[in-house]
Amino acid sequence: MRTKVAVIGGGPAGLLLARLLHNAGIDCVVLENRTREYVEQRQRAGILEQGTVDVLREAGAGGRMDREGMVHHGIELRFDRRGHRIDFPALTGGRSVMVYPQTEVVKDLIERQLADGPPLFFEAEALAVEKPDSGQPLVRFRHEGREQTLDCDWVVGADGFHGIARATIPDEVLRTYERTYPFSWLGILADVPPSCEELIYARHARGFALHSMRSPSVSRLYLQVPNGTDPRDWSDERIWDELETRFELDGDWTLRRGPITQKSVTPMRSWVTEPMRHGRLLLAGDAAHIVPPTGAKGLNLAVSDVTLLARAFTHLARTGSTELLDAYSDLCLKRVWQATRFSYDMTTMLHAQPDESAFEHHVQLARLHRIADSPSAAAELALNYVGLPLDQPVRGA
Repeated sequence: MRTKVAVIGGGPAGLLLARLLHNAGIDCVVLENRTREYVEQRQRAGILEQGTVDVLREAGAGGRMDREGMVHHGIELRFDRRGHRIDFPALTGGRSVMVYPQTEVVKDLIERQLADGPPLFFEAEALAVEKPDSGQPLVRFRHEGREQTLDCDWVVGADGFHGIARATIPDEVLRTYERTYPFSWLGILADVPPSCEELIYARHARGFALHSMRSPSVSRLYLQVPNGTDPRDWSDERIWDELETRFELDGDWTLRRGPITQKSVTPMRSWVTEPMRHGRLLLAGDAAHIVPPTGAKGLNLAVSDVTLLARAFTHLARTGSTELLDAYSDLCLKRVWQATRFSYDMTTMLHAQPDESAFEHHVQLARLHRIADSPSAAAELALNYVGLPLDQPVRGA
């Protein structure tokens, strides 16, 4: 089997890249290790930046998103029993975000891919990337019990943190930067209409809480918990009681309760590897970087990676120049580090540290009051949250 671009990983990054390449007339093949059912049921992010929404529409995969997604024009920061709204359009020149689950993005991209796109193989285990520093790399993979070879011009590793793509790069080439946080998120899905119209980010002395949603009838909520927490130790009643405490507000507001259909615990970490290219192998998404979900940047960073990749491959096809591919790692990492910085700031500002001193507690509150009271500070948060336009250069790293 031969193709121009071999894409390892059938998550949102790999699927969107395949769709963008197909639209540009560039051959590719997508190899996904898991079953279609598994990929379509993975619960992940639910906040799409303006740029992500625009790219999905451009790719021809935004129809259902526009019908069913929920446009949000702000978020609420809640602390000291008061709520403070951040008005995105007013602070960003009209930009907003969309609540549309990653599971639905993946379903939409798979449907388009199988209908008219390049080959997409499920249960195709990538075994090795060979000769990535040559002009003719290849991917060995196992599909339907038979080992096969995919010859290509380029390999894109969009296979996540545990994938084989990054492991192909020699240790002496890679640099890794990491921060592990001393807490996790207990996340729940509940069959109950959301108690709010926009997301609530709550800082409380007992820990952080987030009220989000998946649809007008399904709520998604999170609690800060210690690392190593077993979700089975948290009864439904205990979860709702703790959420009610952390969302406490002076005024008329009620947390709606309903049947909890799913519980999970997510560790919090920041992780970046450099460079994102080695020879003809390019990394994208979680294969190269992970951020804590506080800033809603994980999926959106993956989309910005593959958008730049699609542009670079299109430029190569039209001009024969690898100029944009050569710049890919540096351009991505500038945006990655800014998103990592924003996610770190949001995480450290909103979470109670296990060994937090009174001084640190008051500094956190001062940061929140600064955002609530200063239009310029609120605008800085809003601009980072909705995401910079993908065609706008990111300065600094």
